[in-house]
Amino acid sequence: MYFHVSCLNILLLFFLRQDDQEDITSFALSCDDEMLVTASRALLLKQWDWRQANCSRSWRAIHTVPVASMTFDSTSTLLATGGCDGTIKLWDVVKQYCTHNLKGSSGVVHLVQFHPNTDLLQLFSSSLDCGIRIWDLRSSQCVCVLQSHYSAVTSLSFSPDGNAMVSSGRDKICTVWDLKTRKAKRTVPVYEAVEGVAILPGSTDLAEIGVKSKDLHFITAGSKGVLRVWEASTARCVYTQTLPSTLPSASEEDENDNPRSLTYLFHLPASARLATVTAEHNILLYQLPALTTQQQFVGYSDEVLDVKFLGKGDSHIVVATNSCQLKVFELLTNSCQILYGHTDTVLTLDVFKKGSLFASCAKDRSVRVWHMDSDSGQVRCVAQGSGHTNAVGSISCSRMKASFVATGSQDCTVKVWDLPADCSAEGGIHQLTARATEKAHDKDVNSVAVSPNDKLLASGSQDRTAKLWSLTGEGTVSLLGVFRGHRRGVWAVCFSPVDQVLATTSADGTAKLWSLQDFSCLKTFEGHDASVLKVIFVSRGTQLLTSGSDGLVKLWTIKTNECVKTLDAHQDKVWGLHASRKDDKMVTGSADSNITVWSDVTEIELAEEQAKQEDQILKQQELSNLLHGKKYLKALGLAISLDQPHTVLTVIKVIQKFPSFFLLFSWIHSESLLRYCVVWNANARNCLNAQAVLQVLLTHLPPEELLQYQGARSHLEGLIPYTERHMQRIGRLLQASMFLNYMWQKMRVAGAPSR
Repeated sequence: MYFHVSCLNILLLFFLRQDDQEDITSFALSCDDEMLVTASRALLLKQWDWRQANCSRSWRAIHTVPVASMTFDSTSTLLATGGCDGTIKLWDVVKQYCTHNLKGSSGVVHLVQFHPNTDLLQLFSSSLDCGIRIWDLRSSQCVCVLQSHYSAVTSLSFSPDGNAMVSSGRDKICTVWDLKTRKAKRTVPVYEAVEGVAILPGSTDLAEIGVKSKDLHFITAGSKGVLRVWEASTARCVYTQTLPSTLPSASEEDENDNPRSLTYLFHLPASARLATVTAEHNILLYQLPALTTQQQFVGYSDEVLDVKFLGKGDSHIVVATNSCQLKVFELLTNSCQILYGHTDTVLTLDVFKKGSLFASCAKDRSVRVWHMDSDSGQVRCVAQGSGHTNAVGSISCSRMKASFVATGSQDCTVKVWDLPADCSAEGGIHQLTARATEKAHDKDVNSVAVSPNDKLLASGSQDRTAKLWSLTGEGTVSLLGVFRGHRRGVWAVCFSPVDQVLATTSADGTAKLWSLQDFSCLKTFEGHDASVLKVIFVSRGTQLLTSGSDGLVKLWTIKTNECVKTLDAHQDKVWGLHASRKDDKMVTGSADSNITVWSDVTEIELAEEQAKQEDQILKQQELSNLLHGKKYLKALGLAISLDQPHTVLTVIKVIQKFPSFFLLFSWIHSESLLRYCVVWNANARNCLNAQAVLQVLLTHLPPEELLQYQGARSHLEGLIPYTERHMQRIGRLLQASMFLNYMWQKMRVAGAPSR
């Protein structure tokens, strides 16, 4: 089994990286979706061709301090930038020059927006004085300051006809403005700090969200984490988004620190959708008119603590990050569900055999069981239990059917929890009770695993031991044996799916295989440079996959104790490691916030190797036919493509006898011929052929071209000493032949008459 990366950082479609490594302070996408402009702390503006992920242009921002806000006009030709220096610059992005320099704002200009009617040539801005300035771009003057808010203005939204505007602020009010008179028509108290506001289109039937009249309605997003629809004429809320049942609404006390609070709201009129951004960097897309959640993207995963395949055909993955929420990703669309329920960091996950039920445990000392609907893909909590006195750090599900879960905790105990028979049925959340509790170890229990027949339980602990327990007793777990041999704490335990062996990994950098019969160590796998955190069996129990603190995942063949593959795709501890039910994929999750899906390419590589061998046989047969038919030119090219120096030499010896020897060469193969000459020249028997080929190459190819060949310098350096040696040998032979000729001429046959 061999793997390659099929999906890395699965939430990214395009990734733009700045060469200067400076923080991006603001960015804007043009209305025609063609240009992306970013501003960095280096006071540079960069224009990107975001589809090709390259920077097409950059220029100095002229601002003396970083740019805080920017926006395009509706024609995508003008760009406005608001700086922390209180100035606003306007840029013609087509002709590439600065058109306006607007001064007069006090402090950071955190909001700039063009009036949708381009004929008016108006720009709206807001800064620390909480006023909304209207700039006339013809005269470059501020024509009016709209005063209503007592806190930062966070968002502006214009009506379709451009005559009305709604502004929102963190002072918990929204103001409706008449832009003809430049007066406030109504102030709407919304009782939350509002980060985004959008006027709803009047041409669409939005009765499902409380819009019953043709009057102006707008939607707000803020610190409470819910979308609300308001009627401007009556200043009343006509619709409030309902939260999932597992998601409590924020109280007044924790509203400021609410991780579900919304920080941005954007209306997408072309697709009749709303986009929101949460304080946890999640992007949610809602479809109008019912405000149904269409897609959800997670922008930042933090440290990934565990990851498992989920769903029919392993279509989803469930991820535990360094938070109290679980994230369920659909691999095909990258859409995500966020599951609320735990009140502290979720540490570990496990999935039942059918893939629709899974269990989680957390630092809040609780266990939860979740069910995924096979049709809709929606996940809900169906059972929960608590009973541990410390964080629950490991969990394992029953293997044959969904009947129980086993947990291990930092309170040094293991517990077995029975599941109700109708756990996946519609209804409320079942309360779990522990069937058995056992003081298992002297230190934290790091891992538990249930055997494939549901009769045994293994546990691994920080006390450097692993233990085997029987689950066949009524209401108890009984100790069968102890596995001793690791020099440091045991991080993971896993049963073989086919043999009576147990695999363990430890902080001593090793993985071990143990016999379940006599509890002896059968094999030790050494190769990681740091703690080995996870282990699983793959390839029907014939191979092991281990992951470590060194960021590496290693594939081991059990029979030979050999590491046959090392996968290096992470920069930090690999906490999550799981194989699909078909054994053709695996997923890893790391403390570097990356989730990587790997595909098994064993069969593909075997097929490629077989096809390569068949192609070699066919070419070899063709070469034999060409040599037999004395088609030496084609035979030479084919022998070089097959990388057969001996056959090439045989052909060279034949064609060397032809008068137009050099004309038969195919210059596209000259690089290979130069490489072969180095080998031939080392043998006195073949040196003449090598020198003949070299003479042709050096005569007909310029030195510049020869030096561009890969390894040309080393090849030439290898040719020189052997060539000098051959010349010396030929020189000695020549001297000897001259002496022999002299002797022949001077010799006199005995008895011959003298002249």
